Amino acid sequence: MSSLARLRSRVLPTARQLVPFARSLQTSADTTLLTQSIPEDGSTPFTVKLHEDSFRAYNTDAPSLDVEVTKDSLLKHYQTMVTMRRMEQAADALYKSKLIRGFCHLAIGQEAVSVGLESSITKDDMVITAYRCHPFAVLRGGTITGVLGELLGRQVGMSNGKGGSMHIFTPRFFGGNGIVGAQVPVGAGIAFAQKYLERPSATFALYGDGASNQGQVFEAFNMAKLWNLPCVFVCENNKYGMGTSAQRSSSNTEYFTRGDKIPGIQANGMDIIASAQAVKYARDWVIAGNGPLLLEFVTYRYGGHSMSDPGTTYRTREEVQRMRSTQDPIRGLQRYIEEWGVATDAIDKAAKEEIDKAVEQAKASPEPRAEDLWTDIYYKGTEPPLMRGRERDEVHVY
Repeated sequence: MSSLARLRSRVLPTARQLVPFARSLQTSADTTLLTQSIPEDGSTPFTVKLHEDSFRAYNTDAPSLDVEVTKDSLLKHYQTMVTMRRMEQAADALYKSKLIRGFCHLAIGQEAVSVGLESSITKDDMVITAYRCHPFAVLRGGTITGVLGELLGRQVGMSNGKGGSMHIFTPRFFGGNGIVGAQVPVGAGIAFAQKYLERPSATFALYGDGASNQGQVFEAFNMAKLWNLPCVFVCENNKYGMGTSAQRSSSNTEYFTRGDKIPGIQANGMDIIASAQAVKYARDWVIAGNGPLLLEFVTYRYGGHSMSDPGTTYRTREEVQRMRSTQDPIRGLQRYIEEWGVATDAIDKAAKEEIDKAVEQAKASPEPRAEDLWTDIYYKGTEPPLMRGRERDEVHVY
């Protein structure tokens, strides 16, 4: 093993050597600048300019740094991100109270990705992701009560309390998938269906840096490019795959360049305005018939990989605190709002009240009944006449 380590140190180039003289992406959340005065009316657009290093591009042009926003849209972004974070913090508290059991992966710190994505797509677009899925489930047509109820294993849950944290779905959200990387080829299949049906919509297949080295991910890339599918492959690069840093697991950590003939964009995933702009660019690209696109969001999770991971054995507490204090997506947007004269009164309080109410509703819901074990196995109306149980004589008749 020691000789192998010496060999690796001699033959493997560093990330700096791989891309000499390349500008690096900045991930601050509060570097966007006003380029004109702010209108009084909340729905009137005004232009802001993103930091010059908010995007990097591979075999395509980068998104424009000039972005039109409104006071109303900024407030909506802020409200939604605050609410999603409070929902995840509530899940954290419920897990630590032993009311949630099993797997639970939280997205605290990554709110600009889910909220930015949802703000730039339509109801006809499709989204599929891995197991850090709670905000996407709510934003794609679910409810906070439904998500928390599912985590608690209650009937009010979005999968009737039988799916848990990693298996939550809506008609426009295909999960919540527990197998690392397996959602990526499924996403390519959804995009194939959209193209086959000649629908002007896009599929966003999300995965993490930890799943980026899966063979099925590259197979999906190949098929998507071969058939020019309207699929945006979105890598949420939060720097760590479970407890392994990207640099230790990937020879090429610039995930937006890993699609071979598929163009790519790398975006600041800590700035909600940059995130939304990148998704808008990606959607326009695939809808125009240009084929698939890779979109890498450089982001950060504050907690561990899952609730069983303290998140401090492979990184320092100082690193996490530095990210919280200097690059937090919610604080960054809050600074915009305050400096640009947009009121934020009562948003935090209202979000807390909404989450507290949802927690109580979810806790009040009963657990699934024993007879519910036989339901939701097949799509309604497609059940077989009989279903065998644990033993030969245990049979359920539909």
